[in-house]
Amino acid sequence: MKNSKLVIVSGPTAVGKSKLAIALAKRINGEIISADSMQVYKHMDIGSAKIKEEEKKGITHYLIDVLEPSESFHVVLFKELALSAIKKIYDKNKIPIIVGGTGFYIQALLYDVNFKENNNQEEYEKKYIEFLQENSKSKLHMLLEKCDPDSAKIIHENNVKRVIRALVYYDIHGECISKHNKQEHEKESVFDSKYFVVTEKRETLYKKINQRVDMMIEEGLVKEVKGLIKMGCKKEWVSMQGLGYKEIFSYIKGEYSLEKAISLIKQGSRHYAKRQLTWFRREKNVIWIEKEKFNQEQETILQYMEQQIYGSKN
Repeated sequence: MKNSKLVIVSGPTAVGKSKLAIALAKRINGEIISADSMQVYKHMDIGSAKIKEEEKKGITHYLIDVLEPSESFHVVLFKELALSAIKKIYDKNKIPIIVGGTGFYIQALLYDVNFKENNNQEEYEKKYIEFLQENSKSKLHMLLEKCDPDSAKIIHENNVKRVIRALVYYDIHGECISKHNKQEHEKESVFDSKYFVVTEKRETLYKKINQRVDMMIEEGLVKEVKGLIKMGCKKEWVSMQGLGYKEIFSYIKGEYSLEKAISLIKQGSRHYAKRQLTWFRREKNVIWIEKEKFNQEQETILQYMEQQIYGSKN
């Protein structure tokens, strides 16, 4: 697949990746694969900022509404599903466009990161989920500090999914996932890829994040979470650890007010955006799309992206 074109449109939450990627897909005959850890779930639309059907503009999307909330979504499954979608897109003589802000998923796909699978993985995950039910996130993070201090430095305690993933990897393989990731990151891409990271000024981005959270509440996020609880969803499930869902879940259970829940979602989303940008800065061969440098004009950005994908036409 070395000579097969692959385009990545990534960046922090709320920066406008989806809209830009759809416009690009129309220009380069592409189809979109979601690299989002929450949009993969059915029944979880508002809190995941899932793209609406009318917003897709006729562009086929993959890895959206694939799993039930009771199922665990992880990097190994993402890679398997994404590779299957890529093959389907190539069979149509189209270009796959990976869209999302989960940098670890993108890295795994781009560099064909080797994950040593284990049939008992879910049992190990269950052990830490049960530990979390009885203990705080800080105590869970302390377990990681003991076995893999390098991972503990870069994984925030609030990112429970990544903390558990690192702990499970250590339990199964007896080595630190940080060491494994470093070795895998030195690989070259298996595709003819262009990796775009869209960003904008921090104050603009944070304003958009706050507005998006307010819009989610207006659109019925509380009702959506109540419906998920009625379906039997549990707070400790991987799906319910997503930003927006865990906070509203706690509000519904009377742990704090709606105002505090909203404030926590906004704060958590801003912190997440900051962590995403830190991740992307460590990636190699990234093409930064700083929207202010293009005067926020989508047409100018698209022209630049096309030039990067196909090279100069002069």
